[in-house]
Amino acid sequence: MLCCMPGVAFVPALLVSWSSAAFIISYVIAVLAGHVEPLVPYISDTGTKPPESGVFGFMINISALLAAITMYIRYLLIEKQNETSHFVRSSCNMFTLCVGLMGCTGMGIVATFQELAVPSVHDIGALVAFGSGVVYITLQSIISYKSCPRWNTYFVCHIRMAISVISCIAFIPMIVFASKISMTKIDWTPGEKDYTYHFMSAICEWTVAFGFIFFFLTFIRDFQ
Repeated sequence: MLCCMPGVAFVPALLVSWSSAAFIISYVIAVLAGHVEPLVPYISDTGTKPPESGVFGFMINISALLAAITMYIRYLLIEKQNETSHFVRSSCNMFTLCVGLMGCTGMGIVATFQELAVPSVHDIGALVAFGSGVVYITLQSIISYKSCPRWNTYFVCHIRMAISVISCIAFIPMIVFASKISMTKIDWTPGEKDYTYHFMSAICEWTVAFGFIFFFLTFIRDFQ
């Protein structure tokens, strides 16, 4: 079905499908192996121990590559549209692409340097991935509004901005609660010290992660 899509719509479709599978498969393996509790672990917790660590690392690296390709195509698309409409500066479009590619680099770091092996590098990669990702989708939402009504419908713009706002709101408590956790571990159980901080931060992390997925889902129509 992906191959039958017109234009290059299969690229964001593949990104959304692959990334969703990466999160879900590694989560299921980690839970079945007894490495994490089923109730809202960190995304990275589900890819720390073998065998799920290999699946997580491989699939997230592919996701980072697909995200970079999607962002570059989006950049080229806006440049082409801008030739006749002049709705955004080329420098702004390039800056947005660079921010997005920084997020992809962060994803690669998260996938390569596992949480318990090199926690400081892993945390930096996660911060870059989520922080740059939130900025990228916010900038893309603004660009979408500027391209209305010729290149986007206001309905799509509202959806993108709503996803961006929710992701921004979730990103802040994710960082705040994570900073209050005094230990690095993956086998959390309710009632222990810092569990509440972990639980709230993990909910926000999953919210931001799937916010990115739903945002890229809105690119499919544009890429057709």
